[in-house]
Amino acid sequence: MILGLSLGHRTLREAEHWLTDQLGSLDLPDLVACTHLVTAPYPHVALSVAVPTATGWLGGLPATPPELRAAAERAAAEHTARRSGRAVRYPGVDRMVGTLTVGEVLNSSAIERVVVLGGTTAEPEMPLDTRDFVRPEWRNGQLVLVAMPHHSGGLAPFEVPDPTPCCADH
Repeated sequence: MILGLSLGHRTLREAEHWLTDQLGSLDLPDLVACTHLVTAPYPHVALSVAVPTATGWLGGLPATPPELRAAAERAAAEHTARRSGRAVRYPGVDRMVGTLTVGEVLNSSAIERVVVLGGTTAEPEMPLDTRDFVRPEWRNGQLVLVAMPHHSGGLAPFEVPDPTPCCADH
């Protein structure tokens, strides 16, 4: 069961905090929760939540306002088709801490592939400095982590935990 929500969150951070507050204490190991950047009716972050079966928890979620229903439906459809969505919670997310090898990431989480910017192949023995912030995304039916070369000689997730806002220095 995949549920789409659109509550008007303006930033990824705001949407993630909301998801963490809502999902934090749930013991649903197969749950996958994603963020989706949407532009209509205004730029905001929609959400999708997939659980293997209906739970009482889903009934406790707030209703999507009428003007945001199309965004919520799109988020659910994209997640269902595994075309897009940035996973915040997924099986194995709690193990994505410290430095792991690419093989360990693939074997201990729902992440199915690691791709490296610039065309380098992510070999199973390559170290990945998770920075304790691993956000894979749905691409062509797979949960894919985009990584980049790291100064340590290994890899790191492309998305950083605390990005500097655009134009922060002026």
